[in-house]
Amino acid sequence: MADPFYEIFHEISELGIQIAYHTIPGGYHPLHWHEEMEILFPLNGDACITIEGTVYHLRHRQLLVINSGQVHSTDTYSSQLMLVCIHISRRLLLHYMPDIESYRFCCIPDEITDQQFREYLSICQMAEQLTRLYIEDSSAVLLESEGIILQILARLIRYFTVSSAPAVSSSDIMSRQRLRDIISFVNERFHEPISLHDGAELLGFSKEYFCRFFKKHMGLSFLQYLNEVRISHIYQALRDTDTPITEIMEANGFTNQKLFNKTFKKIYGHTPSEIRRGLP
Repeated sequence: MADPFYEIFHEISELGIQIAYHTIPGGYHPLHWHEEMEILFPLNGDACITIEGTVYHLRHRQLLVINSGQVHSTDTYSSQLMLVCIHISRRLLLHYMPDIESYRFCCIPDEITDQQFREYLSICQMAEQLTRLYIEDSSAVLLESEGIILQILARLIRYFTVSSAPAVSSSDIMSRQRLRDIISFVNERFHEPISLHDGAELLGFSKEYFCRFFKKHMGLSFLQYLNEVRISHIYQALRDTDTPITEIMEANGFTNQKLFNKTFKKIYGHTPSEIRRGLP
């Protein structure tokens, strides 16, 4: 994944669909966004999904939709999480919903109404069917899988779209774009020294206003977010390489050992050495 905070999916098919079956280590994936609509379906564990500041609990065998452009993060509880992850391109969505800007998908387990439950269960069963196809690994698995995903999309459009809120003000649109700009900036530069001044300058704010703006819209301070992004990269490097912890820490922008250890344990519940030993 070349850019995990503004994600670009290079493996999307010509139709506009990407399906992945992931087995990933539990942990925290910091706030990010992408143009594709995302469908998540955990197979064996639970997760917390934060979407634009609201935390949702996603349990195994439940399905959740994240709209195109929504800023979100994931926090998984299982040491190894297996999930189906589907991305549907904005181009494909526009093909079936030319007026997509007037609607949004609302398919979150805790918000499913009694009237929607039968259709929601049907969609979850189709996601299960995708898993069975993957296990069978037949020659037509991609064709069959894309057919099922189109059926899922059709039901989502029919039963789980709602009219967008009244026209969003130009200031709200600008705020969202500024958030995306600062998220992308942090992803590109996290391994370098970054200050509050750098973030404020990028958005054309004073440091004081930038701090208030970021905390209001993201729910944490800019420096907290920056450190979480760095920690997430360090976490993966600890699992994937034998590079000494100090070198990984410094290569990812941390210069304060005490702050690094404190932040790492707060997020993952274990020390870097424990992660390296594969304890969780």
